[in-house]
Amino acid sequence: MDDLQSITKIQKRYLSGIENEDYSMMPGSFYVRAFIKQYSEAVGLDADEMLSLYKESAKDSSLEDESAQIVPPMNRRSGLKNNSSLNEAIPKIIVALFIIVIIVVAWVLWQQSGSSNKNLTDLEPEQPLTMDNNQPPKGTPDGTEDDTEIGEEEPEPDPEPVEEVKEQVLTFENSSGEDSTYTLTDAEEFKLKIVIAGETWIAVTDENRKERTEKATVYNAGDSMEMDVTDAQFVRIRVGRTHNTEIYVNDEKLEYSSDRTTQNIIIEYEK
Repeated sequence: MDDLQSITKIQKRYLSGIENEDYSMMPGSFYVRAFIKQYSEAVGLDADEMLSLYKESAKDSSLEDESAQIVPPMNRRSGLKNNSSLNEAIPKIIVALFIIVIIVVAWVLWQQSGSSNKNLTDLEPEQPLTMDNNQPPKGTPDGTEDDTEIGEEEPEPDPEPVEEVKEQVLTFENSSGEDSTYTLTDAEEFKLKIVIAGETWIAVTDENRKERTEKATVYNAGDSMEMDVTDAQFVRIRVGRTHNTEIYVNDEKLEYSSDRTTQNIIIEYEK
């Protein structure tokens, strides 16, 4: 089969069908005749004789197929009879469905009209306005007219003034050598917080050169200190290493104005 396939260029399943006289998998009668001719020439058989055998077998199979497709007269008549009955019943079914739809629509409209009439009857008629000439007009107990005009509203009291809350201002003033001067204004209090991130020297003194820290010394990473210096006019913070030290004035971080490692931060407090 492999040799025949390489010689004839015909797939092996078609070659096997020719040998077994099974042409059901063939693509068409034209290809069947061409395959039989190539197959006969490849194996040394008479191509015309093989084709005549194929034609006879194909003729017999077509006769069998035609006889199998013949419908008995009784079945055909019964089918026609069933179709005619169905065709007669379809118009009746359509008319019946149309009548049912009309009845349903009428019933829905009747229900809606009945509910609307019921809602109208439930409403109470408004009482007509009557005027009793013997009764004094409303407005005052004795019937006298009120001097105040109808709809006049009393003036609303002036809102209480809201006390303006000032926000503190921490301003850089100038820098000279290691000294950097800042001014603190509009602050109710003056509190310092110093956070240490690495080894540094810290000393805080006021205008009287009074030490405000526990002691002026070297502090290490993780140390921090807080102090209330509201009573001072200014403070001087000696910082050994600015990059390891953060200074907060009333929780506002002070930004160094100089890149010097060692600085004296002077904060003047204007009350």
